Amino acid sequence: MIYLLFQDFSHILAEVALALSPVVVFFFLFQVFFLKIPKEQVYNIIKGVVLAFFGLALFLQGVKAAFFPAGEMIGQRLGALSYNWIMVPVGFLMGFVATYAEPAVRILNLEVEKVSSGYIPRTVMLYALCFGVSVSVGLSMLRILTGWSLIYFILPGYLLALLLIRFAGPTFTAIAFDAGGVATGPMTVTFILAIAVGAASALEGRDPLLDGFGMISLVALAPILSVLLLGLLFRRGGGE
Repeated sequence: MIYLLFQDFSHILAEVALALSPVVVFFFLFQVFFLKIPKEQVYNIIKGVVLAFFGLALFLQGVKAAFFPAGEMIGQRLGALSYNWIMVPVGFLMGFVATYAEPAVRILNLEVEKVSSGYIPRTVMLYALCFGVSVSVGLSMLRILTGWSLIYFILPGYLLALLLIRFAGPTFTAIAFDAGGVATGPMTVTFILAIAVGAASALEGRDPLLDGFGMISLVALAPILSVLLLGLLFRRGGGE
């Protein structure tokens, strides 16, 4: 059992090492020529890099061994049900939970609260992002059920985002477009995407490549809209 769990783990280690190596090289170059950080801090940074290396490797191995298979099986079961409309509320709930557990979302919220000196509370940002992603995942499941084209969601969504930029203010505009990338993190991509692909493969006449993979584009769009709408609320409340 343990052997199957860590099968091909060496490939994961090599990929993580390749991903982290440019960051490490750039840090040491800046350390030698510009930063001149004390040795104690350098040792702490090295320890952090080691922890990040093994943490990423174990996470990616867990994704490969558990998240992808579990997500695909859940999606296939939902798609095979006679009342497969339940995919929409389940997608809404899964999107909320996955975003709530997303580490990158937590970091973004902490930084926003810190830089804004508490003006934008992290809990407000967290629930705005969670709600936006949950709506987008629910719409993705609806799109898989109906076979509607992705363009019917993406084009009006970005046109609405461009309109909201005019009224939300520069602060929330900057946060919104960063939030779009943050929300498409490892939790959402690995688990929710697997559910969407599994559901598309179980439904007759649906192509997992066309219908399943469009979900990420909606997930990237939804936080932009939710944060811009949050900016409108803040401005009406007497903020920026």
